[in-house]
Amino acid sequence: MIKDLTLDYVKSKMPVRPDDANKGVMGTMLNISGSYAMAGACILSSLSALKSGVGLLKVALPQSIYPIVASSVYEAVFVPVSEKDADTVDISSLDYLLNISKSANSVLLGCGLKCCEKTVEFVNAFLPACTTPVLLDADGINAVSKNIDILKSVENDVILTPHPKEFSRLTKLSVEEILSDREGVAKAFAKEYGVTLVLKGKDTIITNGEQTFVNHTGNSGMAKGGSGDVLSGIIASLVAQKVDAFDAACLGVFVHGLAGDLAAEKLSKTAMLPSDIISYLPQAYKKIEE
Repeated sequence: MIKDLTLDYVKSKMPVRPDDANKGVMGTMLNISGSYAMAGACILSSLSALKSGVGLLKVALPQSIYPIVASSVYEAVFVPVSEKDADTVDISSLDYLLNISKSANSVLLGCGLKCCEKTVEFVNAFLPACTTPVLLDADGINAVSKNIDILKSVENDVILTPHPKEFSRLTKLSVEEILSDREGVAKAFAKEYGVTLVLKGKDTIITNGEQTFVNHTGNSGMAKGGSGDVLSGIIASLVAQKVDAFDAACLGVFVHGLAGDLAAEKLSKTAMLPSDIISYLPQAYKKIEE
């Protein structure tokens, strides 16, 4: 049975920050993202994670975009890695990043990674070896779509956040087939592969195969490149704060849409940007905490 995601439900699941909290208590997140042409995805996902309360953010990114990202994200600890000739994170950094992931509470993998064989090789080696909950987005999803059964061998929690076209690559169904039964195909996929699935779009579907919610926050002003990076940062941040993977996905989708609604109200759907969603996250969280 599918349920509507409500403010009351979100309030009941949102983590409460202890008065004596420190950065260790609030979790560590590793964000593996970015490539030579897509520094923005790394910036947006990192800033939304920080605005969503994670205690410590580590950002693994190609050396070539480190100066760009570091000039916009002041609070992160950076892990620049050599991209050699790939312009993105590649297999040469696998052991190094797996070791860092062991001390993290969540990993975000895929925002702004280059769509190439180097990425496919890295993602398909990293995912089954990682013992930390992982959120796969963008080219992380595209990489897995070439070897979908790898999801069945992963023992840690995995969240996937595809839009319909990315989900088409995962399922080999047409976008039309997916849109004709979004709830059914999403639930079946999540159950078969043992993952939490966030099927993005108007009335986003969140399911783990057993529980399914539909979200009604958000608006068409969010239909711009970069909005998905913001969402992924929010969800991965909540997972790092010890929120259950399914609950974190539900909370993240709701908060993301609420911040988008607040941005549209002030700025218009036409003029609002994904970075504006981040700017309105404080108001969204304040409304939930009231």
